[in-house]
Amino acid sequence: MELHRGLPRQSPGSDDSTRRLLSLCGPLPERPRVLDLGCGPGRSALLLAAEAGGAGLAEVTAVDLHQPFLDELRAAAAARGQDGRVRTVRADMGALPFEDGSFDLVWAEGSAYVIGFDRALAEWQRLLAPGGRLVLSECEWTAEEPSAGARAFWDPQYPLRSTARNTAAAQAAGYRVLGTRLQPDSDWDEYYGPLGERVRAAVAASPAEETALGAVREELAVRDRHGHEYGYTGYVLAPVTAGDLDRWPSRPEAPADVAAVRAVNLAAFETPLEADLVDALRADPEAWLPGLSYVAERPDGRVAAHALLTRCRVDGVPALALAPVAADPALQRSGAGSAVVRALLAAAREGGEALVLVLGHASYYPRFGFVPASRFGIRAPFEVPDEAMMALVLDDSVPVPAGTISYPAPFGV
Repeated sequence: MELHRGLPRQSPGSDDSTRRLLSLCGPLPERPRVLDLGCGPGRSALLLAAEAGGAGLAEVTAVDLHQPFLDELRAAAAARGQDGRVRTVRADMGALPFEDGSFDLVWAEGSAYVIGFDRALAEWQRLLAPGGRLVLSECEWTAEEPSAGARAFWDPQYPLRSTARNTAAAQAAGYRVLGTRLQPDSDWDEYYGPLGERVRAAVAASPAEETALGAVREELAVRDRHGHEYGYTGYVLAPVTAGDLDRWPSRPEAPADVAAVRAVNLAAFETPLEADLVDALRADPEAWLPGLSYVAERPDGRVAAHALLTRCRVDGVPALALAPVAADPALQRSGAGSAVVRALLAAAREGGEALVLVLGHASYYPRFGFVPASRFGIRAPFEVPDEAMMALVLDDSVPVPAGTISYPAPFGV
């Protein structure tokens, strides 16, 4: 702990990443009740106190087991005039002394690993008030096939998973993924830069101190050699309620839905190209996959949204293309589009499919677990921004093919 005393951060991060994750939460109460778990010296807690809810009136409860960190935070809050809105609590994040529904926002940047991602998802949900959000970050593999050197470091102490597996874990635990953010390398520099300087200047006074220094030196060296293989991803989550499940029931398209599906696509897009594409794909036996055209229903049974998966290939290996996704313009931002996409992806997973590709908004599709396809060496057959061509691994026991995507003929590419 002496190595970390006085450092600005105790894990990779930045004010920019904190703000970006906060922006993905959507509207919060004017005076949100915030719980910052594993707060360390409180860099995030101070920012949340000033900016969560937008009015600078957030009430932050900051939890850590290391009292000196809490002392640092109290002093910093007092210096900023926030001491009345930042409360420190010395507690174990695995045995929190708070009532159910106590917080509008539960925050854990770089700290959930202490009890494990899955346990954090399970135990912290009870703390959220209706409409509450859980934000936590997790270190995970960004390489499809991590090297033996990277695994030799991580596997014995904290086995990492992929974004796809962590997204699936969050959904299985009863959350909607509102957004994700892979933290940039600069976030690691903000943490490892000051820590590295301290380690280089440190002189061990005992065998125990030398062991501690050696462990940190190894961690820094692994990041230098293998940092391109792993990273921290922030997850913004909201508990799924019974109302969410009931509001937009989704199911496979039926023959009677064909006209309504076309109408939704005509309404959702400026030209008839997407509606014509759906019809052309439906007529193409090489592309069309029965049961993978889904609709979400309004309460009266009318089609509210539509999403389609058809067969594509990556250098000859079968995959799925997600396109188009359409919602009635009057229902956009209602959750209908997200509901039908989630149901469709679940059907594909249950059907034994392994890989889905999508060309779309980089701010929308990561909530389902999509990441840039370039991470897997997958590229579009045309020029496209890297962040817009995305991939979702449905079964990470199946090798992900690398190469160029071949779309069905109706796509015209």
